[in-house]
Amino acid sequence: MNTILLVEDDPDIRHLVSYKLTKGGFDVTAVADGFAALRAVRENPPDLFLLDVRMPEMSGIEVCRELRAGPLGATVPIIMLTARARPQDLEQGFAAGATEYIVKPFSPRDLQDRVEAALGRVSR
Repeated sequence: MNTILLVEDDPDIRHLVSYKLTKGGFDVTAVADGFAALRAVRENPPDLFLLDVRMPEMSGIEVCRELRAGPLGATVPIIMLTARARPQDLEQGFAAGATEYIVKPFSPRDLQDRVEAALGRVSR
């Protein structure tokens, strides 16, 4: 079973995404901020990250950069899950190391499809 680390400060979205992906067969760990995400990675490295961009204290962009600079490097897919949809936001996300960028609001089915696709590209 693939593990996903979901980093989302909005409790409603965190619950919805966690619920849908768990129902889809994934093992989901959900945390509310970037610092908790970095702690969780050390305890149990996931197969994929879902990061919100706008979070207090440490943004998803900063978390993405930290993850890419760490021991997991480029091996683990990082999907940004955010309401920020301007072209420069997407550029910033990809420049930080994101492999996918999903704009809120999103379809839970589309999210699951893109998670599966990202994991499929890594397992080849």
